[in-house]
Amino acid sequence: MHGHPADGRFRLSDQAETLVPNTPTPFDKADVSDEEFLRLFAAAVDLLEDSGIDYVLMGGLASSCMGRPRWTHDIDFLVKPDDADRTLELFEAAGYQTQKTNPMWLYKAIKDRVVIDIIFKSRGDLYMDDEMIERAQRRDILGVEAQVVPPEDLIVIKAAVHDEERPRHWHDAIGLLIREDLDWEYLVRRARHATRRVLALLLYATSNDIAIPERVIRELFAVAYPQEAT
Repeated sequence: MHGHPADGRFRLSDQAETLVPNTPTPFDKADVSDEEFLRLFAAAVDLLEDSGIDYVLMGGLASSCMGRPRWTHDIDFLVKPDDADRTLELFEAAGYQTQKTNPMWLYKAIKDRVVIDIIFKSRGDLYMDDEMIERAQRRDILGVEAQVVPPEDLIVIKAAVHDEERPRHWHDAIGLLIREDLDWEYLVRRARHATRRVLALLLYATSNDIAIPERVIRELFAVAYPQEAT
């Protein structure tokens, strides 16, 4: 059964494109034990992998295994736009309550108070494509093995969605720059989705003595400011 927002006043949700009701809904995040969360996380991964749907894990869980350690009860899956409806139907058939939260980029599924975000477009018009799938990494997250978004893509996503209300995204990206062995050419290519934000992030990183190749800074500057670069 697809859920629908109730009538009433609206506020901006976690990303500005989505409007959700001011009153609580079944899809609001709720307290749940770590054990219950991990059980639902493992079940959700198994469900996707048994279906053959291409996915990558992103969000806080991906950040916690690749960048700075931090705990979260968010489950964020990125799928291809063409697979979004099929993914939602898959969770619905498995007993989840589902919602087409925003048909432009986000669906949700919930079971036993654990909310799963099914994302099919990130800010900056970044989609899952074949190159991202090929570069996805198999990681162990607290005993659950899953396909995780490439760190370069996660850096771009974190830079794109960072704002005053969610400074954690910026610091998650800094953690990735410190800990991951990055493919800088790939990062520059993917940065086209949020070039100035990625450039700002990397410049900030250098101000904190984090090693960033100078050529990467120059390439991104040339893309962001072509007239000045020439």
